[in-house]
Amino acid sequence: MQKPLIAVLLASACFSLNASAADLIQVYQQALANDATYASARASLSAGRERITQGRAGLLPTVGISGGLSKNDNDFDPWNVGQLGTLPNGQPGIIGSSGSNLRTNEYTLSLQQPLYRWDRWETYQQSKLQQAIAEAQFAQAQQDLITRVAQAYFDVLASQDALESTRAQKDATTEQLASAKRNFEVGTQTITDTHEAQAAYDLVLAQEFAAVNDLDNKRNALQAIIGTAPGNLAALKPGTTLAVPQPATVDPWVSSAENQNYGVTVGQLQVEIATRDISRNRAGHLPTLDLVASSTRRDVNGRTGSSGDTNNNAIGLQWSVPIFSGFAVTSRVRESIALEDRARNDLEATRRNAALQARQSFLGVNSGLAQVKALEAAEVSSQSALESNKLGYQVGVRINIDVLNAQRQLYQTRTDLSRARYDVIINGLRLKAAAGSLREADLTPVNSLLAE
Repeated sequence: MQKPLIAVLLASACFSLNASAADLIQVYQQALANDATYASARASLSAGRERITQGRAGLLPTVGISGGLSKNDNDFDPWNVGQLGTLPNGQPGIIGSSGSNLRTNEYTLSLQQPLYRWDRWETYQQSKLQQAIAEAQFAQAQQDLITRVAQAYFDVLASQDALESTRAQKDATTEQLASAKRNFEVGTQTITDTHEAQAAYDLVLAQEFAAVNDLDNKRNALQAIIGTAPGNLAALKPGTTLAVPQPATVDPWVSSAENQNYGVTVGQLQVEIATRDISRNRAGHLPTLDLVASSTRRDVNGRTGSSGDTNNNAIGLQWSVPIFSGFAVTSRVRESIALEDRARNDLEATRRNAALQARQSFLGVNSGLAQVKALEAAEVSSQSALESNKLGYQVGVRINIDVLNAQRQLYQTRTDLSRARYDVIINGLRLKAAAGSLREADLTPVNSLLAE
């Protein structure tokens, strides 16, 4: 008696597991953990946060210690070299020879503190801007991840809807084909009706194969982002109502895009870096001033008058004035001026592109909402038209091709309607991204539109 109960429980558990579907937030959390592009952006941010430390290092003192150990053996003979005689200790030997055996140990502790180096100051200021660029680029990568996940998620749903609609159309066409064959067999219809139904069935069968392939491609695209094969995805709730963007006029969105878009922010920072690069290169004509200090200890052991320990401590200022460098500095200045002009033009192009994206996304949301409303009405009309054609076909005032065309129109309308709803949602997220205001929290209201 227990085995059937266990089987029922296992079947129930498997059914619950298969019935559960991941929503947009859960898929986004998977992307945060597994998306390689986002991980690369995060690593770039970590690297960019080191720029200030590196730039400030040029303004801080440098301390170093150096030294050396040497041994020197030196023997030499005067004019009477090789003459025999009596050495000072009373022993016979060669007189007139001399030499030394020296061991020298020397080390120096040095310090250098820049006092006036304008190029290093500008490099430090540029490092702050470079770190700010890294922060802005990472924020843009976060926005890109949100839009990429949402796009891939709803692409899968759209492909699923298209496949379901195609299969429903195939079932209806199959039924219509069977009816045409029966009517032909009893002699109430011609072979033409059967051929038309067969052609419609063959066409929808080919569309089904294409829809299956498209769904596989869309699921693979989502897998490339989240790192694992996606399971069942939560679909939109029936009768979902989509909201209009707020504010409801395009000008505030365009203004925000021109000033707060992260691409524009990066462009502005790059212009400032290019401006400071001009000043940094012009510093090649300026003098430099450093504070230098050193402490040297020298130990000499051996038969020489210089044997002993020597200590030397020194502190002072060291300056340098450039006079001529072969026009290299002037050339670098001209180059940096040209690069600054390029950065300003790049900024203007980025600002215009951000404004264009905001306008296109805003129009996409509003035109999409109008399209959704029209397609909802068209779905009702297409359903009524199909029912009327079926009734007319039964009483003989409509032919088989009329029913097939009505079926095709109904299922195509449903496919277009689902795609239009998803496009409205995606354009809404892209509109916020263009304006620089898209955040992870913006996925919550979208996720509330999905069935649990």
